Amino acid sequence: MAFPCLTKPELILLPTSLSRMHRHPETEAIRIQTERTGEQEHSTPLFLTSSFVYQSAEEMAAAFADDSLDVNIYSRFSNPTVDEFVRKICVLEGAEDGMATASGMAAIFATFMALLSKGDHVISASAVFGSTHTILTRYLPKWGIDHSYFDMRAPETIPSLFRPETRLLYVETPSNPGLDIVDIASLARLCRERGVLLVVDNCFATPAVQQPIAHGADLVIHSATKFIDGQGRVLGGVVVGRKDLIRPLYLFIRNTGPSMSAFNAWVLSKSLETLYVRMNRHAESALFLAQALGGHPAISWVRYPFLPTHPAYEIAVRQMRNGGGLVTFELRGGREAGVRFLDRLRMLSMTNNLGDTRSIASHPASTTHAKLTEDERQAVGITPGLIRISVGLEHRDDILADVLQALAD
Repeated sequence: MAFPCLTKPELILLPTSLSRMHRHPETEAIRIQTERTGEQEHSTPLFLTSSFVYQSAEEMAAAFADDSLDVNIYSRFSNPTVDEFVRKICVLEGAEDGMATASGMAAIFATFMALLSKGDHVISASAVFGSTHTILTRYLPKWGIDHSYFDMRAPETIPSLFRPETRLLYVETPSNPGLDIVDIASLARLCRERGVLLVVDNCFATPAVQQPIAHGADLVIHSATKFIDGQGRVLGGVVVGRKDLIRPLYLFIRNTGPSMSAFNAWVLSKSLETLYVRMNRHAESALFLAQALGGHPAISWVRYPFLPTHPAYEIAVRQMRNGGGLVTFELRGGREAGVRFLDRLRMLSMTNNLGDTRSIASHPASTTHAKLTEDERQAVGITPGLIRISVGLEHRDDILADVLQALAD
């Protein structure tokens, strides 16, 4: 039995006269919208509602009786504005389906909880965000889920880590904060041969720079808080990929509650309209900064994916459109030099976020990765003098000038 009043608003592409087959991703990011209402609005509306109504008790009962019914019930389950944001990410990433969450970490935790069971084993890159490390080492063991780390700089060690109970391989590429790069297609082949899922955190690149599914990934995760928002305003996470894998994620999020708010989804959906333009500018300025800092007497090394000196430069240029918006470098004076550098900045912001219009400097060893032991930090290349710059949209000369004056004796 059909219940028209319950059907979710259709996501349409405007103008409808153009075939999606001939559209570029930049166009899709702008033109995917919920169906226009009777008000004939041009900008997509915000469905700021906690629940949805029914025309009869029969319709309401049917909605709750069948979890697979494509209807709106409650915004913890689904919401038209959230659906629009997810649909855009799916199209940009080439994914079948997706789910949005309240934050990037909620997306990572929901993925682990929905797809892993007691006795399962996870292989993960050792170079992961600090909170992801905490989930792997502190929380998953409570449910009998084990993990093994691999060094992204030595991918030849990965095959020896697979076990009969290995369910999932997880990786960030580029990694946080060291900008390590791994060949996604190579990992995908290893996983397919063994029936293991490949999950890629694409936060640093975004779909404007890299599409892991095209290289064989099963699921892609984003902290939408970063470059997808692009202005440091709202929190959000999203997981996209195979439809059969998204279904258990939907049920987990529906029943446990880490859902994205409609307002945040509206902000993020609008942000996607400028994603490609922003990422091009971030990358151009980041490459300029990285090149300018090479050989500076206060710096031991500079790392950026599209610098030929990057250890995985050939992989980066093969699977990324540009090098993204992050630059890292090592100060010769260690932690003391890092603190002095941050304190001397005049324009760059000191905060733990990234992907903003405003350039940001951070010291990972004392902030995002402070919960790791010194040995753990050293193992993933987080040295005492490591500085991470999230290159913003200011004029590149001004960004460089602030960094250089902070480096001066």
